[in-house]
Amino acid sequence: MSVQPQPWPEPDPQIVAAVRMMYSGRREAPLAVQVRDRLGELFPDAAFADGFGRAGKPGWSPGRLALVMVLQKAANLTDRQAADEVRENLSWKYALGLALED
Repeated sequence: MSVQPQPWPEPDPQIVAAVRMMYSGRREAPLAVQVRDRLGELFPDAAFADGFGRAGKPGWSPGRLALVMVLQKAANLTDRQAADEVRENLSWKYALGLALED
């Protein structure tokens, strides 16, 4: 497995609009949204590059996987529950820069 460090994509505009509407002044945004808004690309892929080979099929962003693990621990979720959050929770998609259909 290899890693080609790339910057995280910006959150999908549809997700940004939905998150802003959901948390516009009335409620505090969830941790995942706060992390992305305050810290941006918290774990850049370049920080993990030395731990991976240069050849082989590229894996999923190690920086984004690290953020999933942090959010998983903060919410006390199992691996399966964390995977469900990535698929179904708009705030996690926002934090990870995923598209709505990801």
